[in-house]
Amino acid sequence: MASQGVLQNGSACGCKGIRSCLICENANTKLNFTANETPKVSQEFTYNPSSRRAFRCVNGIEESFLFPGVFVWENFVTEEEERELVSKMDENIWRESQSGRRKQDFGPKVNFKKRRVRVGGFCGLPSISEKLVARMSREPQLNGFQPVEQCNLDYNPQRGSAIDPHLDDSWLWGERLVTINLLSDTILTMSLDEGCGQLDQGEVKVYVHLSRRSLVALYGEARHQWKHAIHRKDIHSRRVCTTFRELSAEFLPGGEQAEMGTQLLNIALTFRGVPL
Repeated sequence: MASQGVLQNGSACGCKGIRSCLICENANTKLNFTANETPKVSQEFTYNPSSRRAFRCVNGIEESFLFPGVFVWENFVTEEEERELVSKMDENIWRESQSGRRKQDFGPKVNFKKRRVRVGGFCGLPSISEKLVARMSREPQLNGFQPVEQCNLDYNPQRGSAIDPHLDDSWLWGERLVTINLLSDTILTMSLDEGCGQLDQGEVKVYVHLSRRSLVALYGEARHQWKHAIHRKDIHSRRVCTTFRELSAEFLPGGEQAEMGTQLLNIALTFRGVPL
């Protein structure tokens, strides 16, 4: 297991279990940290947002397959809006998180293992997000998107920031995951362990290039079947992202926990929140 390292200001990093960052790796040089960079034999493709296909070139022959469930919106925010967003985030406290990330959470208190959710100190999404949410809703692919949770993440190459391949929870969080990418370009790596379609041998990876100030939404197969990750090697300068999540059907009208869902959504959309 990774033990916590110490930052320059004397505080510990946020790594737990097998997670690690450059801080704790440098502090524990005898340990072999491979959680973020484990090499695997995989079939690698690049996503084309225009055709919505994943493609590669092998021996001069192009191969591709339809890759549904990814929507990319270039230049979702302007340069001025980007500066304002990051400046507002930096006015609040960034808390150390795992794998070299820092975070700010705006959302309910959740125990995913026991499937329990309560309001806790949640008082809404931040005010600066109100215009962003309104803009999203004008896009057909994001029609009716009402986020109930927002998570800001700060990645830095000096900390070895990354996030391992994972699937987001689908008990509380709904169909669409929406992320705004700020300050630098990066690559969102989508992966499927057991292959897909004719590619039934080994791991398949699809690289989704995210430009600075772009928005990416995951839904359908990309949301529920393909894991997503940001690898350390794809963080070249400071990157800040903000991810919005909507409620699952269980918390919407007609669902078993619709009352709780309504309460959470009413709080979220006041846009008066502070990070928890």
